[in-house]
Amino acid sequence: MAGEELPGVLIPGVGGAQGVLENIAALLERHFHLITMKEFLENQQESSRKIQAVFVFEGRPSIDRQLLQSLPRVKVIGNCGVGVDHLDVQMISAFGVKVTNTPRAVADPTADLGMALLLASARRVVEGNFVFHWLGAELLLWHVS
Repeated sequence: MAGEELPGVLIPGVGGAQGVLENIAALLERHFHLITMKEFLENQQESSRKIQAVFVFEGRPSIDRQLLQSLPRVKVIGNCGVGVDHLDVQMISAFGVKVTNTPRAVADPTADLGMALLLASARRVVEGNFVFHWLGAELLLWHVS
């Protein structure tokens, strides 16, 4: 967007326990001007004019009526995750704001984990691991046939 200011996106923060992962923030910075929740709260009047999107990461920031009323230019709320159960989609839609998520982002890893758990259960892997660690080196001396 040469010569134009990037649209603002509200994020919980960058890094740490409460923020967006740094690699995700770097990706977002290609397309948006990042405004953290802290920056927004410190300068709400100016920031609210710039924010056109909200990026929800691990349920933060919490989207409520008060937040939406303070963001008159917001057009979309993007949830970094599969579901939107934690978002009041009806209330958000009443503000004319779209909600999006990543519905198939973890489908393959979930299937892989499910298969791994089935195989581990069928082959008693967890029990075998416990016995191995409980008996320690003595188990290595046994002949397994």
